This record gives sequence, structure tokens and C-alpha cells, in this order.
Amino acid sequence: MTQPSLEGKVAIVTGSSRSIGASIARTLAADGANVVVNYVTDESAAEIVVADILADGHGNAVSVQADLSSMAGAQHLLDETVAAFGRVDILVLNAAVMEMGTLGQIDDKSFDKHMDINVKGPLFLTKLAAPLLPAGGRVVFLSTSWTRASHVIPAALLYVATKGAIEQLARALAKELGAREITVNTVSPGPTNTELFRSNRTDEMLQAVANTVPAKRIGKPEEVSEVIRFLVSGGAAWVNGQNILVNGVRRIAMTSDRFL
Repeated sequence: MTQPSLEGKVAIVTGSSRSIGASIARTLAADGANVVVNYVTDESAAEIVVADILADGHGNAVSVQADLSSMAGAQHLLDETVAAFGRVDILVLNAAVMEMGTLGQIDDKSFDKHMDINVKGPLFLTKLAAPLLPAGGRVVFLSTSWTRASHVIPAALLYVATKGAIEQLARALAKELGAREITVNTVSPGPTNTELFRSNRTDEMLQAVANTVPAKRIGKPEEVSEVIRFLVSGGAAWVNGQNILVNGVRRIAMTSDRFL
């Protein structure tokens, strides 16, 4: 029987109580990793993910409540990870907020919220974790295909700004941490079939989004997870500083604002 490729590795997946984050946690655990399922408010959802992982019987998992918009929250997450599993090998920085607002609608509160959760949180968690990561460690940031699109809806102003910042952080960190044989990459999903994405969209809207992709469908969370599975594996040791779009070659520029 082939040994799971992540056997003995410890992975933190931020914002992993639902949607893409939950899929990532389950996928890495299925490869043998010990996974820390991070959440902020929904303990019951995080415990469901943990229970699924334990029932699968490959990896191990614990849930940890931590608000990563503060340094204290990031340190708490790391402390709990080390207490549970003794080390950390993999960071998947998935937690984010996306609240729509045009230039006239945003204020300093919404700006600070997006920057704290989407930029400050991932950056300082990486800073605190870096001394613990061994050679062969992996860091994966989550961005969005919107940063590469020719068309971005005005109301996504703060979200795309923070994701653009994340991509630049990852580029710089790939050089610094790469010197220690720790890879840093970014994964940028397109529309993905999650409860959050489906909410407030009619079937017509969902089909319009699907029609922007050659395969005429919306991506699945597992299709994002599989890319991350590769990036954190031993086989990806020579993949560093990359931004991989997981969007089915989506033609975003051809889609009406109300469908995005």
C-alpha cells in the first residue's frame, strides 16, 4: 500500500470551516496530513470538517478558533497547532472577507476590515510561522482570478485591491523563504460552486457565469483543492513564486456585472 504523500506533515488551513477551505482541509487530510481547521465564529461547521477527516481515517485534525486579523489571533493559532501536533509544515492562507462597495460607499472601517483580514492576517501569520517551518515547508496564498481579468466590477474595489497585495507579498516571500527551501505560491480560483457563491444568485445568473467558461460550468471546490494538494507535496519543490489560476480559462470580460 502506498504511503500517503503528506504523512506526518502538519497543515494549517485558515478559514476552513466551509466552502473551499473545508475542501482543502479534507483533501490534505486524505493525503495523510494532520490538519488544523481554523474558524472564527462557526464552531459547529469546523467540528463537522474535523469529524469528516477523522472518519476518513487517513489524517488527523483539530479545530482552532482564531481571529487572524490580529497578531494575537495568529499567535494563538500557532500555539494551539504546536500543542496539538508539535510542528507546522504547511500554511494554506484561505481566510478572507469580500464585502461589496463602490468608491462612494467604502469608508475607513470597511478598508481596515479588508486589509486586516485579507492582507495583515496572512502576512503576519506567515511571519510568525516562518521560524517554525522546516526546509521543504510550503506556504500557499489564495487570491482571485479577478486580479488578472480585464473586467472587474466597481463594487469589488477593496477585495481585488487586497488580493493584488497578497500576490505581491507572495512574490517577495518566495524569494526570502525560498532561500530556506520553503516554497510560496498563490492559487487564484474563478467562480466556484459553493454555498456562498450560489447565495443571492438565480439559476439564470449561475448559468450566465458558467457560460463564460469553455466547459460551460462553474468550478468545484475539489478542483481548487487538488491544485493545492500538488503545491504542498514533495513533487512541487521546484514550483515557487507562481500564481496558478484555477478558473477553466474564464472569459470574465464578456460577463455582465450583475452575474459576477
